[in-house]
Amino acid sequence: MTNYFNYFTEIEERFQQRRGSLLMLSTLDWALIETWREAGVPLDAVLRGIDNAFDKHDAKALRAKSKPRKINGLAWCAQSVAEAVEEAMAAAVGGNTPVREAQESGFETTPVSGYLEENAGRLEAAQLASPADKIVTETVARLRNLAAGMRSEAGGSLEELDRTLNVLEEKLFAALLTSTPEEELTALREQADRELAPYRGKMKAVQIKQVQQQFLLKRLFEARKLPRLSLFYMSHG
Repeated sequence: MTNYFNYFTEIEERFQQRRGSLLMLSTLDWALIETWREAGVPLDAVLRGIDNAFDKHDAKALRAKSKPRKINGLAWCAQSVAEAVEEAMAAAVGGNTPVREAQESGFETTPVSGYLEENAGRLEAAQLASPADKIVTETVARLRNLAAGMRSEAGGSLEELDRTLNVLEEKLFAALLTSTPEEELTALREQADRELAPYRGKMKAVQIKQVQQQFLLKRLFEARKLPRLSLFYMSHG
């Protein structure tokens, strides 16, 4: 399990650094980072893509007679990130990178089991409408079983655990979609469409759909104070 808990902050800091001024990332920007993370895009490829996008923008600015518009969203860099990923894949040789052991990654047994128990408690405290309430109850039980398994079988596969957590989160998200009022979902989708509008020409249709889904997931979970379940969100402080 790669210790990439700083994935979001590294990307945010690089974007702000290259932009030359502080600009907090929007929900749409965070949703885009989610799609990169879920696709397994390496952090260095994202950072290289951001640099390439700004390098091209700065070069155009030097040739322009009028002051160019500032880059106001991370989605502006989406195409450059995709190109950086393709370049990295083309340059790669050999097989897969060996998976790090838990002791080397920072994901030790005790903190991981504690993280699972904490999320179980946060879910248990949530008050959701049906059918999400039933899925929450099932998820709480599953998280506590996983935590117990971590304590009794130290050194288990973190990759397998994280895949399980992602499946649990997907089921919870699906239940939320079913139990959320139609007007709330419509409003969130319209907001995502408005924020995506300036960047549609720089993103592929499949990526736009992924970002829309992540935007919706993030907003629904935040509104109901639900924890994200992946080990990616585990604090290492």
